[in-house]
Amino acid sequence: MLYSRVCLHSFGYELPPHVVTSDDLEQRLALVYQRLKLPMGRLELMSGIRERRLWDRNTRPSEAATLAGQKALEASGVAPAEIECLIFTSVSRDMMEPATASFVHHGLGLSEKCQVFDLSNACLGFLNGMIMLANMIELGQVKTGLLVAGETAEDLLESTIRHMLDDSSLTRKSIKSTFASLTIGSGSVALVMGDVNQHDSGHRLVGGACRANTAHSNLCQGEKTGPAGTIMATDSVELLKRGIETAHLAWHDFNDELGWSAEDVDHFFCHQVGRAHAQLLFQTLDLDPGKNFETLDVLGNVGSVSAPVTMAIGVEEGILTSGQQAAMLGIGSGINCLMLGIKW
Repeated sequence: MLYSRVCLHSFGYELPPHVVTSDDLEQRLALVYQRLKLPMGRLELMSGIRERRLWDRNTRPSEAATLAGQKALEASGVAPAEIECLIFTSVSRDMMEPATASFVHHGLGLSEKCQVFDLSNACLGFLNGMIMLANMIELGQVKTGLLVAGETAEDLLESTIRHMLDDSSLTRKSIKSTFASLTIGSGSVALVMGDVNQHDSGHRLVGGACRANTAHSNLCQGEKTGPAGTIMATDSVELLKRGIETAHLAWHDFNDELGWSAEDVDHFFCHQVGRAHAQLLFQTLDLDPGKNFETLDVLGNVGSVSAPVTMAIGVEEGILTSGQQAAMLGIGSGINCLMLGIKW
């Protein structure tokens, strides 16, 4: 996929107020650690995540996304009335029906003529949203649109801790499938995109490539399990292997589609799962890890928010500057992979 008229205007993001360290979580699980003879510090050592952030109790995904959307609109100078499409892209949603985007639309005071819908694809949702909105802009259906995501990790963290404390049948082996749920964090991000013929920000979405490897959709699954709430079961070792395998194929597709090589990319902004994942990804794709800007240690895995909020912070901190080229790399359970090329 290639684009000739799609530009990125401005990101906006909001980080939750409460910092929770990996040590904080392990202290709550001390009885489980003692029973299974697990060493304290294991979570940070395995994941590279020192801390993550959480919202105030009962914060809804739409509320978090609205905060980021307001910041993105203010930074872009685009009036709410000019937004012709709003897409909410998170794993977290307010409820089954209506679309969470409808609450964000109302909160931002967008036009009644604005298209409003949710798009969900695990941790890859925001990048999929960029492609969906870019396609509409490229076809001339939309001049300006807004993507938002608001992830709320609080319930999953609590249900995971409750499950680990209550299930006395857990062993050192069976507990491994729950550890990935302790790496997640909360946050929100938004992005205004538009037609260069309407207003050229100078930041272009060049194109991208995707790959699906859905034979492995069983490796990371979450569902309601009664009183315990939502529980995720993740085969982290196999998911890592198959995810990198899929990313390797997508990277070659990306090179062919855009005509870019590794040397053409100044910075990478990736979905963040853990330190080992990033190291193996860059090793397998033969990329320079020094080009990878990370927020993993302080934000954890923020689902669909991870890659875009990392890029937003990179722009804010002057990591990505005018004239440089960036690649956004996302791998989502399913398994799906998407890579986007951006000229800043």
